[in-house]
Amino acid sequence: MQEKKEEGLQRALNKVSEVGLDEVGRGAIFGPVFSAVVVLNEKNKFILKEFGVADSKKLTPRKRKLLLPKILLLTSDYGIGQSSAREIDKLGIRVATELSMIRALKKLKEKPSELIIDGPLLLRPWNGIQKNIISGDSKFISIASASIVAKVSRDNLMERLEKKYSGYFIFKNKGYGTKEHILLIKKHGITKLHRKSFLKKSNLV
Repeated sequence: MQEKKEEGLQRALNKVSEVGLDEVGRGAIFGPVFSAVVVLNEKNKFILKEFGVADSKKLTPRKRKLLLPKILLLTSDYGIGQSSAREIDKLGIRVATELSMIRALKKLKEKPSELIIDGPLLLRPWNGIQKNIISGDSKFISIASASIVAKVSRDNLMERLEKKYSGYFIFKNKGYGTKEHILLIKKHGITKLHRKSFLKKSNLV
């Protein structure tokens, strides 16, 4: 009888899903903003925690890359979306970030009954239940997993773009406005993937 109860509880836990959503690249000055959504059941959340899944910012690039295939294997479903530098300049970073999140969500096989989103800002275009969690990537495994998926995906793109936009050390700065990156913009000028709306604040446009 006890075994049947435990089996029933385990089945129920496996059905309960947590849907975490996060973005990366919001503060960069080059390239798109990326978002990822990850759907995990209780069992797989526990396994990923044991593997070392945590806030992507607290992990080394190597560790994130090692965790990515494990996350993709254990997730019930996931989606990745992005919004371009041109969209960021045209719409503003918040609307463009929301657009990348909606694009990620549209890739899921079914609409989630509830979303948990990293950070304090509501996903305004989303017609459904959502909870905003400040520092959510250090509190929820699904959000931490989404942050890793988004971060590795964006970093991989930055490494590929280095070939086309050499001279800006994109592979190293990942599109963020480091002192070195700013100096290189002053030397070489801006590319079509630099966010002009961000660079205006630094008087570089």
